[in-house]
Amino acid sequence: MSRIEAALGMLRGGPRGFGPHGGGPHGGGPHGGGHHGRGPHGGGHHGDAPHGDPERRGWRGPGGRGGQAALRVLHLLDEHGPASVGELADRIGVDQPRASRLVAAAVAAGHVRREPDPNDARRAILVITESGREALRSLLGRRRGAVERALDGFSAEERAQFAELFARFAEGWRRA
Repeated sequence: MSRIEAALGMLRGGPRGFGPHGGGPHGGGPHGGGHHGRGPHGGGHHGDAPHGDPERRGWRGPGGRGGQAALRVLHLLDEHGPASVGELADRIGVDQPRASRLVAAAVAAGHVRREPDPNDARRAILVITESGREALRSLLGRRRGAVERALDGFSAEERAQFAELFARFAEGWRRA
């Protein structure tokens, strides 16, 4: 299952990928994935969003304008700790203005907070909040559920074979 999620993330997130073994919620590289996100409309589905869901509270993560890049912001802060906007931009593969917009939306939704950088008072660092961690878990759970539903009816052998072939395809896509 995780190889399939990784491959999907690579296709969604662009050249650096976003799936199980690196930078996205489950990997794709040491610094997250995506070259320039997914454009103006991410994945996701509002119809099955639970009441406290981050998408319903105005956060522009998957299902909104931030797409996979917004999800990677939360994952990177959760996985690697506080970072500056510039560091996040580099890690998720977007330019600084886009990273600033993603961070502003995450801050407005209460998923990220700004704190003074202890090493440089002129700079702020970004820290994921408990709300951000809950949003990340919710979004990743929905992604995993979608993969599981898509594989319904596949035997264990078919799942393994599909995962291998799809991962190879996604890697080729990333290189292309």
